[in-house]
Amino acid sequence: MSDAIVLDAGEKPKLLIVTTVPVTISAFLLPYADHFRKLGWKVDAMAHDITKSENLASHFDDLIDAEWSRSPLDLRNIIKNHGRIRELVCERGYDIVHTHTPVASFVTRFALRGLRMSGNPKVVYTAHGFHFCKGGRRTLNFIFRTLEKIAGRWTDKLIVINHEDFNSAKKYHIIDENSLVYMPGIGLDFSTYSNREKQRCDILKIRAELGLDDDDVLYSMIAEFIPRKRHKDAIAALSKTGNDKIHLACAGDGKLMLEMKDLAQKLGVEKRVHFLGHVADPRALIEASRATIMPSEREGLSRASMESACLAVPIIGSDARGVYDIVQNHRGILFPTGDQLALRDAMLQLFENRYPTVTPDPEWRIENLIKLHEELYGCLLEDH
Repeated sequence: MSDAIVLDAGEKPKLLIVTTVPVTISAFLLPYADHFRKLGWKVDAMAHDITKSENLASHFDDLIDAEWSRSPLDLRNIIKNHGRIRELVCERGYDIVHTHTPVASFVTRFALRGLRMSGNPKVVYTAHGFHFCKGGRRTLNFIFRTLEKIAGRWTDKLIVINHEDFNSAKKYHIIDENSLVYMPGIGLDFSTYSNREKQRCDILKIRAELGLDDDDVLYSMIAEFIPRKRHKDAIAALSKTGNDKIHLACAGDGKLMLEMKDLAQKLGVEKRVHFLGHVADPRALIEASRATIMPSEREGLSRASMESACLAVPIIGSDARGVYDIVQNHRGILFPTGDQLALRDAMLQLFENRYPTVTPDPEWRIENLIKLHEELYGCLLEDH
């Protein structure tokens, strides 16, 4: 890594990271905050009720609460927040404001649209998957695409993390191409995977807890129970295998969990679908699986699939944005999104024959992504 980037002799930059909810910061952004603070930067974070997340306090100089909902179409987000955000940024003199997630990013960019005329602060937006995508509803695609085009005028750099979003940003002129940046995800700490020996006792413990026999085959799905993750496809595909030796473990919480439990019972596979709730560390579960299943209709860049590849476990994934990018390079089997029969066939195929060992893309390393961010921030600061 290069030395700290400075504005003037003795003066360190000030960075504000903005997300809709704190979990985005906890899951993805702490390595960035830690890195730039080590370089001497002042790094603050803003999200809904973030001051209640005591685990984040040691990673930032200050935590700032925002009063927004998760709905990107809720106009109250702008009414409540835009004036406060503008005043905050002016008062604290941030050099770079880096936003993530649609709600926080639109509201923040709207609030700062006038300040950017003076060149300070520089505004960066990382799109963790546009809300418009191939196969999406036409009306919603139009609305979200229009909002992104409007907000693109208030953005200095737009970072996209998959190739479909990169191509869409160019096709629909979301932002000037010179301000569009592709990065391969948000980064993974490979040391937590590559230096980890597979613990047979952990695998056996999981299998025992699930009540599996020695010849049972386990697939895992690590995803929040929300519509776009399409748990229904995985459960239906399992029922269509007609094979009582195949099991599915679902790690995650969400509003659709009860509905999916009812579906498993209706399809007669309630004893072979295991609902685990939130699993803080899914590595042992992944290692205990023949493959991970990712049937989503869209992703930014599937973190669960990347972790699976890092643990040398193949993925059965939909050909959707943010899943295709990972699975296509000999990391598993792709199937058409929503095609339950094709998903069934893939599960049966790997039941009979194990997939060859998969490997992660070295470009996913967190060290690489931090370096790319450091270079991007450096270019922006030079433009002050």
